[in-house]
Amino acid sequence: MTGDNEKQKVLLGPSSFGAMDDAPLKRLRGAGFELIDNPYKRKLTRQELLELLPGVVGIIAGLEPLDRVVMERSALKVISRVGSGMSNVDLDAARELGVIVRYTPYGPTTAVAELTLGALLNLLRHISFMDSDLHRGKWSKKIGAQLEGRTAMVVGFGRIGQKVASLLGAFGVTVLASDPAYAGDVDGIEAVSLTEGLGRADLVLLHTSGE
Repeated sequence: MTGDNEKQKVLLGPSSFGAMDDAPLKRLRGAGFELIDNPYKRKLTRQELLELLPGVVGIIAGLEPLDRVVMERSALKVISRVGSGMSNVDLDAARELGVIVRYTPYGPTTAVAELTLGALLNLLRHISFMDSDLHRGKWSKKIGAQLEGRTAMVVGFGRIGQKVASLLGAFGVTVLASDPAYAGDVDGIEAVSLTEGLGRADLVLLHTSGE
């Protein structure tokens, strides 16, 4: 039991949580919680979780293995997953043990979509490759390719796939969607089979679930 004057503890799994904006940390502290930092600054192992969780009622979770063993041997009441994937959380065990599970399906959408676009531009324009050569004192002129006028197939047309498609549209790219959940037209974007899309697309972007 927690004493009347003892604060309830929340473990911060992702070491980057609150690094860019400390508002969530202030909100938790303002609600009376004591925040426990991840001392390893990386994804926690099961054993490390078991060592850190005694007395902890909530965890801001990343990709830590939150399985039945971890839940049964802790006092966890709430798991708050930063991100959309839930493959690291045993949802059946959480339900049976009365552990509330929440996640942020829309939180990473824009960030991932923008990073995808940045990586695509980097590959087409050889930006990081020429930068690396230049830092080694080597000038290697490479001819890049442009996005405008190309056809891109987005495989997996969920939240992130749709956001990527909207960004590509601004570059004058023809976008095809390949997803078993869609057929015909999806908000003005043609849905095609994977086989058809591979025959038509210049660029293929994968945004399918790993679960």
